[in-house]
Amino acid sequence: KLGQVDLNFFFKPFRTEDDGHTIWMTTSNAEDASADAPHFGGGATVYNVIDTRQSYPQEVVKRGVAIIAPQVGERASVHLAYEMVALSPAAAEELGLELSAEERSRPFVEMSGRRGLGVKADDLIDRLEENAFKKVEEKNPDLTRDEKLRAAHALAVGALRYFLLKWTRNSVIVFDFKDALTTDGESGPYCQYAAVRANSIFRELPIEEPASAERLIASAAASGGEEAARVSRVFDGATGDEIWSLFMLAARLPEVLEQAAAAAEPSHLAKFTFQLAQSFNFFYNRRENRILEERDETRRAVLVFVADSVRRQLTRALDTLGIEVPDRM
Repeated sequence: KLGQVDLNFFFKPFRTEDDGHTIWMTTSNAEDASADAPHFGGGATVYNVIDTRQSYPQEVVKRGVAIIAPQVGERASVHLAYEMVALSPAAAEELGLELSAEERSRPFVEMSGRRGLGVKADDLIDRLEENAFKKVEEKNPDLTRDEKLRAAHALAVGALRYFLLKWTRNSVIVFDFKDALTTDGESGPYCQYAAVRANSIFRELPIEEPASAERLIASAAASGGEEAARVSRVFDGATGDEIWSLFMLAARLPEVLEQAAAAAEPSHLAKFTFQLAQSFNFFYNRRENRILEERDETRRAVLVFVADSVRRQLTRALDTLGIEVPDRM
């Protein structure tokens, strides 16, 4: 992984994904190896994402790295530990696991290879997609089947990724299908829905309006005077405070990304993303902020500028979490 020893695996294709990229697997047989295999390894730092119960073996790995390659030392091998991932009893039974009465009464069900209590990621995604497809079909019956399937896949992946990332690494994660797919609480679909709402506004605006709004705001900031005063008045009062707070919250994304990276704690970004989505939904639901109905040129420009800034930052945050924004949901 670190490229510090003169040894390497051979690689051959494992499968080709629907989007065309190849997943590679290792092989010890040189004759099976593909000449087209990309270079793997040679990193400056290796992050081993393994649960906290493997802390001792990972400490041994770190010491081994320091002995073999003292020039990089223990810091080159990082154990990114996380707590146990379990299932709620309802989720376990939905996936076909047979539980005893005692297990149904527990807050969560641990995976156990010895007892055959385990779940494949594909099975989990498939069930999430089935549940998400029903939601999409209910709300958007006019979509084609392919459009519904694409939206359901985006929602399923978003639900799973957000659910796993919203917890701090020292928290036990108890996965539940209903909680993961809800659009009423802290979830991936809730955050996706906020971005979909924002995008729906801009599909109805003239294509040049966001750029025009940005020019008006920039001109007011540069010239001052009455133009700047009109912009400033949009931020007066309780509603104005909310608009300003929303804009400033969106502007914090780079800072949050730095904090999450420095602490190796993705939950910082997940929590920020939910907070931004929640704040945008409050903004969206206020009658005073209905952009398409606004007739005051300056106020409309400010609302467009703020909404555009928020949707871009929200989309970037979701993209960093590996979550796609569907066209509709």
